[in-house]
Amino acid sequence: MACAAARSPADQDRFICIYPAYLNNKKTIAEGRRIPISKAVENPTATEIQDVCTAVGLNAFLEKNKMYSREWNRDAQYRGRVRVQLKQEDGSLCLVQFPSRKSVMLYAAEMIPKLKTRTQKTGGGDQSLQQGEGSKKGKGKKKK
Repeated sequence: MACAAARSPADQDRFICIYPAYLNNKKTIAEGRRIPISKAVENPTATEIQDVCTAVGLNAFLEKNKMYSREWNRDAQYRGRVRVQLKQEDGSLCLVQFPSRKSVMLYAAEMIPKLKTRTQKTGGGDQSLQQGEGSKKGKGKKKK
C-alpha cells in the first residue's frame, strides 16, 4: 500500500473532512469545535456545509452515514461529514481564497446563516413564543 504522501491530492481520501461539530457554537473545544465561538453557527448540518462549499466552487461531497467520534448524540441531525478538495493533482490550490482547512471552516460558518433555509426558519418562530406567555400558573396553597 502506498503512503499518503505518494498518493495524489486529487484522490477522494485526500480531501479534507469537515464535521458539523467543528462549526457548532453549542459545542466546547473539548467537544470538537474548531473555530472561535463568535464565528461559529448554531447546530449546522452536513448538507448545509456541502451547499455552501459547492456554491463557492469547491469540489465537495457528503458522506451521510459518517459520524464524528466525539458526538454522543446519534440523531440524524448530527450525522454526516463533508469531504472537500483543497488541492489539485499537481499540488496547487483549487481556489486561492482557501489555502487551509481552517479557511474553509470559517467561510462555511460565515455563509450558513445566510442560506435561504436558515433565513426562512427564523422569520416565523417568534410568533409561537409570544402566544404561550399569557398562560396562567398553577395554583398553590396559601401560607397561613
